[in-house]
Amino acid sequence: MTPGVRPFVAGNWKMNGLSASLGEIEAMRRAADAGEAGEAELAVCPPATLLAQAAWKIRGGKLSLGAQDCHPEPSGAFTGDISAPMLKDAGATYVIVGHSERRTLHHETDALVRAKAEAALKAGLTAIVCVGETKEERQAGDAIAVVTRQLKGSLPPGGGPDSVVVSYEPVWAIGTGLTPTPKDVTEMHGAIRTLLGEIYGPGGSKLRILYGGSVKPGNCRDLLTLDNVDGALIGGASLKAAEFLAIAAAYR
Repeated sequence: MTPGVRPFVAGNWKMNGLSASLGEIEAMRRAADAGEAGEAELAVCPPATLLAQAAWKIRGGKLSLGAQDCHPEPSGAFTGDISAPMLKDAGATYVIVGHSERRTLHHETDALVRAKAEAALKAGLTAIVCVGETKEERQAGDAIAVVTRQLKGSLPPGGGPDSVVVSYEPVWAIGTGLTPTPKDVTEMHGAIRTLLGEIYGPGGSKLRILYGGSVKPGNCRDLLTLDNVDGALIGGASLKAAEFLAIAAAYR
C-alpha cells in the first residue's frame, strides 16, 4: 500500500450480468455503507445495459459506479458506441480504458487508449487505465519495458490522483488462475510509481495503482498489502458480492 492513499477495489463484470444481477450490486452497496470494506473505496463496473439501473440502486450510498469502455468522441455517427458524457449522464464516475481484452480483441492502440482517457477526464470521469504484458514478453525479460511503453502512450496529460487510476494486469494472469510472485508485483508497481512521478510530478506519488489478474479471496492479502499496490481491479470474482467483499476485506 502507498501511505496516505485510500485503497480502491473495483469489479469489472465484463460481458456478464442481467437485471437479475442487480441484487449483487445492492449487496455491495449495503456493505460499502456499513463500512465492511474498511478504508477501501468500492466500485463496480457492470455492462452498459445495467448502468442506469445500477445508478438508481446505489444512489446516495458509498458504492461507486464505473463503465467498461468509452468512445473518444463526445457524440456523433458511431453506431453501437457509448461516449464518456453518456456514461456520466447514466451515473458513472469511473470508466475502464485500455483493458487487455480491448487491446487484444479490438486492436486498440496506446494512442486510442489515451484519447479515450482524455475524453473521460473531459467528461468529469476518472479513467482507470489498464496496462500489462503477455507471457511471452515477461519470459523475454521485457515486462517492465512493455508496461512503461504502454503507460507513456496511454496516460492522459494533465491527469492526477483525482482523475486517473492505473491498473497493472499481466495479460497471462487474467482469468487463468496464474498470478505473478509478490516480488514480481512489487517490482512492477515500483517501476510504475517511478514513471508516474516522472509524468505527473508530485501528484504521481499519490495516484492509485491497482493490481488485476486472478485476484481471489485466497490470495488477496498477499497481493494487496504489497508496496505501491493500492487496490485491485477484479474480474470474475466480482460477479458475486460475497467474493468481491471477501477481497475488499483485505483492507479491514
